[in-house]
Amino acid sequence: MTIRVMLVDDQELLRTGFRMVLQSQGDIEITAEAGDGAQALEVLRSTEVDVILMDVRMPRLDGVQATRRICLDEAGSPLPDAPRVLILTTFDLDEYAFAALKAGASGFLLKDVPPTELVAAIRAVHGGDAVVAPTTTRRMIDRFAEVLPVPSGTPGAPILAPLTEREREVFLLVAQGLSNGEIAARLTLSEATVKTHVGRILAKLGLRDRVQAVVLAYENGLVRAGASD
Repeated sequence: MTIRVMLVDDQELLRTGFRMVLQSQGDIEITAEAGDGAQALEVLRSTEVDVILMDVRMPRLDGVQATRRICLDEAGSPLPDAPRVLILTTFDLDEYAFAALKAGASGFLLKDVPPTELVAAIRAVHGGDAVVAPTTTRRMIDRFAEVLPVPSGTPGAPILAPLTEREREVFLLVAQGLSNGEIAARLTLSEATVKTHVGRILAKLGLRDRVQAVVLAYENGLVRAGASD
């Protein structure tokens, strides 16, 4: 299966570099490019795309706003058929990248990412995974938790209602940034069973990936910034 990729960056030189790397892969095709978020939205009206490499700091419409329009509906719910978005940042833990994850992006990459990691990340998000490592997710959200709203009432009770008791346990460990292997060891389960639980949790809560699950948990007061495992 060919992965159709769109490059969105206001620096043509960077787009050229990414294009050269990706076009050498037999399963990746560059189907579109754009110089800013507004142009990206225009192109998407007539072009089928699977994965978007999206810069955050661009003129007219930045990557955060563009990602939100691509990934979420007017009510803020994930659009199931939307392309996957990988955010490109200059600095690790950029607050713009965090905002883009909240807006529906599936992960973020540094612009100096090695070619092999870039290709692997595109394949991963195309397959439904996130590309932010669990420890990085935890560290990033701990740092930027102050931008999240303070929950009121009983923490997280409404959002956990669709989950079974076991799924709630798994969800809270995902929210703490644990990997499937770490969760399996913690709950004495097989890693395959944990993966199944995570898939069901995402489906029940209408989430695209585990990064969105972490953000949801923080927003609803289920996990506190800086809390220990």
